[in-house]
Amino acid sequence: MQKTILHLDLDTFFVSVERLINSELKNKPILVGGTSDRGVVAACSYETRGFGVHSGMPMKMARELCPEAVVIRGNAGTYSKHSDLVTEIIKEKVPVFEKSSIDEFYADLSGMDRFFGCYRYASELRRTIMRETGLPISFGLSVNKVVSKVATNEAKPNNQLKVDLGYEKPFLAPLSIKKIPMVGDKTYQILRNLGLRQVRTIQEMPVDVMQRVLGANGKVIWKRANGVDNTPVIPFSDRKSISTERTFDRDTIDVVRLRGILIAMTENLAYQLRRGEKLTACIAVKVRYSDFNTYSKQMRIPYTSADHILIPRILELFNSLYNKRMLVRLVGIRFSHLVPGNYQINLFEDTEEALNLYAAMDRLRERFGDKSVIRASGMGAKTIGRMVNPFNGQPPIILAHRKQ
Repeated sequence: MQKTILHLDLDTFFVSVERLINSELKNKPILVGGTSDRGVVAACSYETRGFGVHSGMPMKMARELCPEAVVIRGNAGTYSKHSDLVTEIIKEKVPVFEKSSIDEFYADLSGMDRFFGCYRYASELRRTIMRETGLPISFGLSVNKVVSKVATNEAKPNNQLKVDLGYEKPFLAPLSIKKIPMVGDKTYQILRNLGLRQVRTIQEMPVDVMQRVLGANGKVIWKRANGVDNTPVIPFSDRKSISTERTFDRDTIDVVRLRGILIAMTENLAYQLRRGEKLTACIAVKVRYSDFNTYSKQMRIPYTSADHILIPRILELFNSLYNKRMLVRLVGIRFSHLVPGNYQINLFEDTEEALNLYAAMDRLRERFGDKSVIRASGMGAKTIGRMVNPFNGQPPIILAHRKQ
């Protein structure tokens, strides 16, 4: 049976989500990412690319190249929410799919031609995603993952492309060697130093020459340049952990600030657990000091998704790691051993009022953004994600609480 592999890619995903939230950003140059001197560009709109801006570039350099760009810190929770919407649509529509990143998907449509026509089916799926989410998406369709991914990149922005069986090599031949997946900056420079520019040159080379230059990777790149790839679509399964971390603009010893950031991080991740109907049984804290030495510690706990249980445990781990004599460069939190489930009331400790409060807070976050309700002690941690302020200029709701 002939393989038919679909690759879907949400165009400039973070930028598209920001424009969906705020229509005034349409057609404006946008940079999403860290805003400090240490920050990098996580995503950029097509309007910025003519200035030489690209993802992964230092934000400081991107601002210099495109000073008129709107800079947005971004919000991981918001992006995850929109990614989940797309995931659910794909899950309902295709027999086997792989989620390779927050904005990229592969689907195995092999055998569906006899019923629908794969290209027609993929086109209808793309229209459904755009209609139900409001997000632009492109796709490539071919006999394998590599050619489909390259086809998607050639189809962008917001378009689609099919490479018919037998046309893989002619399709790839005129493209830049940098278009081959796995050819990064270092490999590209090595190949350019050999005088290689287009994929057709690699196609015409003996495979052993590529192996001598690049070792085992040379053979893989040669196969990909020839449109050969047998990598299977790996069926999607829910992630087993969630995490967040914060690198500071300036290294700090402000322990009050550090604890406030950890509280805000924990609160945000706990909300993500409840939204995804998950529970965690293992929590971990990571601390990186100014000398770049990194330490982490984890703890097994009863399955939970409750802030008032997780926050004290996170602070306990932090206290056991913290060295008061060292400047802190980064802190991070990870929840793992995730299982499906909802928080169960503890008859000896929980109150109905507390559970109702969680439900009310989560409804507000679902409607207005995951930073719309925060603890007072987490106010100093607004940079773990962009503050979504839906209250027409009014500040977010702040919850006072007892000291942990």
